[in-house]
Amino acid sequence: MTDNSFAPSPGSSASAAEETDFGFRSVRKEEKKPLVRAVFDSVAGKYDVMNDVMSLGIHRIWKRIFVTELGPQPGLSLLDLAGGTGDISFGWLKGGGGPTVMTDINASMLSVGRDRALSQGLVSDLSFCVVDAEAIPLKDMSVDRVSIAFGLRNCTDKMAVIREARRVLRPGGRFMCLEFSRVQVAALSPIYDAWSFKVLPAMGNLIAKNRASYQYLAESIRTFPDQETLAEMFREAGLSHVRYQSLSGGIAAIHSGWRL
Repeated sequence: MTDNSFAPSPGSSASAAEETDFGFRSVRKEEKKPLVRAVFDSVAGKYDVMNDVMSLGIHRIWKRIFVTELGPQPGLSLLDLAGGTGDISFGWLKGGGGPTVMTDINASMLSVGRDRALSQGLVSDLSFCVVDAEAIPLKDMSVDRVSIAFGLRNCTDKMAVIREARRVLRPGGRFMCLEFSRVQVAALSPIYDAWSFKVLPAMGNLIAKNRASYQYLAESIRTFPDQETLAEMFREAGLSHVRYQSLSGGIAAIHSGWRL
């Protein structure tokens, strides 16, 4: 079922004319969301297969660690931003977590996630809504946990997402982000670069018939803030006890902060 009870956020505003990154390209801010939407429209059907290819299956381990860190409990609610095809929402519910709202700005991705939820019988405490993470249509202090996994780098205004996450958290609530990050093991860098810019686009072309989208995904990782920069953004947004954990030599990282 789809929850259509969300209303537009009163704090949302028109996009400014400044430029932002779209992979290694610079585009006008108002152009990025349609471009990102087109990328995920084109890969939605093969998204889970390609995640396995892109990470050699390691993303499943990262997500298990992430969900464990979220600390699912029956009395806690979760807002899952950029929920994609549902891995975090499903992990939360299977781990004993409470009511969950799974969101994504991309309706195609959300549709795949809804179909997966139905096939796994995960619908009683799960609702779905198309949501822009930069303008969350929820009241202040209304959820216990906010998660975003492999979605923040695709957002135009990343600080807006972090501030919105803090706004909707109840006091004592926690925001957590799982994202590709900066490799911290020098020996890994040339191997990782070759994998990202040569192998992944070729595999995207072979499996999903879409080389350009996977070229963008590789580029978007390199333009994303490193571990320390993102941690400072969390603090600037007003989150407390901010920390991060690098995974697989820094290929990915989990950041977290609390609303006190």
